[in-house]
Amino acid sequence: MRPNLDSLSEEILQYLESEHFIVYRARARMTDESRIVEWDTERTPDFRPYLDCALKLGVRLLHFHAKEFHSGFREEAKQRLEETDLPRERKRDIERRIEELTLYEGFICAIEMSFDFEERSYCFDLETEWYEEWHDILDEIEEAMPEDEGPESGYNLYSNN
Repeated sequence: MRPNLDSLSEEILQYLESEHFIVYRARARMTDESRIVEWDTERTPDFRPYLDCALKLGVRLLHFHAKEFHSGFREEAKQRLEETDLPRERKRDIERRIEELTLYEGFICAIEMSFDFEERSYCFDLETEWYEEWHDILDEIEEAMPEDEGPESGYNLYSNN
């Protein structure tokens, strides 16, 4: 997979324009999973067949979201890490992994496209490998939170905004 999705994002937008799609620059939409049908990007990572499906269905409105990785993500994760019950050495290891991702600041880490058809949302979602690593780090932090501050506390490191 690509180390970042910046060039792919531009390529997709150019393709959308050439095919006369109406591009709605949306925030991430994939929150109501009961209505979502996900494109298999592992088997078919090319965006063109996905968009061809929309065209064949007569869909022209496409929701597009490109998520940029920024320093606020790292700072938030480091603050959350300090609240965990992990041993000091383990915290240092996780903090080192967080800092290694500094070189990706400003890069697009995820692309989401979706369209609606007959009460379902059809989604194409790509993430970089390093962003998947980021999610692994966040999962480890959340699992190490004290009981009263776990995921049910309302804090959301996974915000798609």
